[in-house]
Amino acid sequence: MSIWEIANPGRFARIADRILPALWLVAACLLTIGLGWGLLWTPPELHQGQSVKILFVHVPAALVAVNCWLMMLVASLFWLVRRHHVSSLAARAAAPVGAAMTIVALLTGAVWGSVTWGVWWAWDARLTSFLILFLFYLGYLAVCRLPTPGDGGADLAALLCLVGSVFALLSRYAVNLWSKGLHQPASLSLDRETNMHAAYHLPLIVCMAGFTALALALIVTEIRTEIRSRRSLRPLATSVHP
Repeated sequence: MSIWEIANPGRFARIADRILPALWLVAACLLTIGLGWGLLWTPPELHQGQSVKILFVHVPAALVAVNCWLMMLVASLFWLVRRHHVSSLAARAAAPVGAAMTIVALLTGAVWGSVTWGVWWAWDARLTSFLILFLFYLGYLAVCRLPTPGDGGADLAALLCLVGSVFALLSRYAVNLWSKGLHQPASLSLDRETNMHAAYHLPLIVCMAGFTALALALIVTEIRTEIRSRRSLRPLATSVHP
């Protein structure tokens, strides 16, 4: 099955019906195991104490927030090039999930920063780019609700997504570009021999997988709901006569 077959709204809705129960179950299991393991059974860190456990929510939320926007970027490019409506729906469905995860990351980061840095907020490169990313999320959601004729709203939202992708990438790699900021290096990195102690490393990976599965479940559910909503309204629209 090619990706263009999945782009058919009816086929996508049928596939979603089959995979969503398993996806929700996987997300629930991973989140229960990961958060339970990380918050309850990991030891306090030498310098940060119990506050280090915020990472089990902060890091996965930040990961999903950035990747949701990157998913929106890919979906928007598919929409602009191929005009497949499922790609436009996918971008719109990912936006509120990404915005919510951005809020979670900002709030947990503020709490964590108040303990480790002594301040709730600093105009650090990564924090600032992440805040701008959140503003782009709000702008995207606002554009999606504009009363535009035809596909004008989808085109405008896709173009805004292309611009906002700059800050999505900055929020991901700002720590590497501006190493003198307050924000600590990335929690997980493939170019270092030691990422962190195994007591935190393994449950963090499970939490990241759980947050990712939750985001996918929410996005697929929203796409399926929107497809069914549009199909249910279509007969009503065609049956109205002047």
